[in-house]
Amino acid sequence: MSSRTSPISRPITIRRAVARDAKRLTRLVRGSGAYEGKYAAAVAGYRVGPDYIEAHRAYVAVGSDEHGGRVLGFYSLVLAPPELDLLFVADEAQGRGIGRLLVAHMQSEARAAGLDRVMVVSHLPAEGFYHRVGAVRIGTAFANPPAVPWDRPEFEFRIPPG
Repeated sequence: MSSRTSPISRPITIRRAVARDAKRLTRLVRGSGAYEGKYAAAVAGYRVGPDYIEAHRAYVAVGSDEHGGRVLGFYSLVLAPPELDLLFVADEAQGRGIGRLLVAHMQSEARAAGLDRVMVVSHLPAEGFYHRVGAVRIGTAFANPPAVPWDRPEFEFRIPPG
């Protein structure tokens, strides 16, 4: 079974991102296979800086494996207005449930912050993922050239009270 389809075999820790994670998170965004080809320009100059990490609730999934606890994925929750701003899983770690773990953690953080909904504007290749993790399609974010020259699906996570 390949790592793209095998379940998590080692513990995953989710912790708050810190400033020293910035370069790793930027590399994860820029190196994402979901942003190859026509999508490459959308992340070519993207930067997750220490200031971004400080300003938002950013969390990383860290593997306890032979790679010495490397960052396998991350997300960022913006509270006002409530939005899942970023969610990335390293290409080699996809298909192992890490994205699902990050979404569950985000929902828990949103609930703790008193939110009842969290919106996400999805990248087209991630649309199926958001359906599978329980997000509901609520509309379309229309193209905004030159930054984003294509329409994107908008989803919403409904956060039930705890």
